[in-house]
Amino acid sequence: MITMEDWALIRRLAGEGVPKRQIAARLGISRTTVVKAVASQSPPKYERKAAPTSFTPFEPLVRQLLVATPDMPATVIAERVGWSGSMTWFRDNVRRLRPEHRPVDPADRLTWLPGDAGQCDLWFPPAKISLEDGTSTLLPVLVITAAHSRFMLGRMIPTRRTEDLLLGMWALLQQLGAVPRRLIWDNESGIGRGKRHADGVGAFTGTLATRLVRLKPYDPESKGLVERRNGFFETSFMPGRDFSSPADFNAQFSDWLAKANARVVRTTKARPVDLLDADRAAMLPLPPVAPTVGWVNRVRLGRDYYVRVDSSDYSVDPAVIGRFVDVSADLARVEVRHEGRLVAAHERVWARGMTITDPTHVAAAKVLREQFGQPRPTSEVHEELVRDLADYDRAFGLIDGSLSETEVA
Repeated sequence: MITMEDWALIRRLAGEGVPKRQIAARLGISRTTVVKAVASQSPPKYERKAAPTSFTPFEPLVRQLLVATPDMPATVIAERVGWSGSMTWFRDNVRRLRPEHRPVDPADRLTWLPGDAGQCDLWFPPAKISLEDGTSTLLPVLVITAAHSRFMLGRMIPTRRTEDLLLGMWALLQQLGAVPRRLIWDNESGIGRGKRHADGVGAFTGTLATRLVRLKPYDPESKGLVERRNGFFETSFMPGRDFSSPADFNAQFSDWLAKANARVVRTTKARPVDLLDADRAAMLPLPPVAPTVGWVNRVRLGRDYYVRVDSSDYSVDPAVIGRFVDVSADLARVEVRHEGRLVAAHERVWARGMTITDPTHVAAAKVLREQFGQPRPTSEVHEELVRDLADYDRAFGLIDGSLSETEVA
């Protein structure tokens, strides 16, 4: 076989009109080789003839197993067919055969109509955020992309719990100013698993009059818009940035999104801000009554006079110890009420396991504790218990009612 350089030289000389016999003599090769090189349409390539290998006798058995179970692990297949050779070699051959037996799953091109859908997802920025207790951790960012206009919204939230997910969605939908007719999620545990939505999700979507769609596994195309933007955030927003707190992150992210939404999208050849009005006009209006979202709980306040939200404890006015209080919290504030009266208000902390104390509650508890420790007066109690013993004799019939008290004595 001639080399790549000889093949290229032969074709160049033939193109210049040099006779084939002269080319063969010049390169020291046969005229037949020159004729084949001129007639070939592709460079010479060495191809080794297939020869039987140690895997060849096992291939039919492996194919039978892959037809029935395309995703069967290579180790299980090796055990079933009795393979005793190199496991790496066996895995390489199974990897070569497996695509031929997997069912085909074509993905259609999706068309997103105005107002139809908002794709929702959680993005975890690769940067730890400083929290109130001095620690730092990775926090989720709830992002929504309006499918038709490609308009992006996002906000960092404390947890992946249902309460915080619904709070984040409501905040972003208020920012959008309308509600897409479908909110598309994957199987996020705070939204729902299996056939059931998480507690509170149904009431939330019912108040908004929208429909929440949870995708089946292995369906990335139906939520690909928002997932591709997660990668866009990491390559275009994150580099070179530092964040002192979740609030600082949200401020920087909001400023950057305003600029990103004003850029032309390659697939639509338009800016999201230019398509947003048409997209929003086809959406549902915000409900006249806000949905019930956030952390809501009703507990009897114990002697400890603290209530728990997520994983942190917040102090309450000890005057309502032993009574039922209503606890509510959003992304920024925790409030506790007794019969509608505010008895505690704190900024919500995002750190885990913290204790938040209002000094006025500690002072009030000290006063109540001192009052409880003071001795109780006894004179009034004895006066209340003083009674003529003759009343008991008369009640039990030991004294004739016709006799006077002087005669009895």
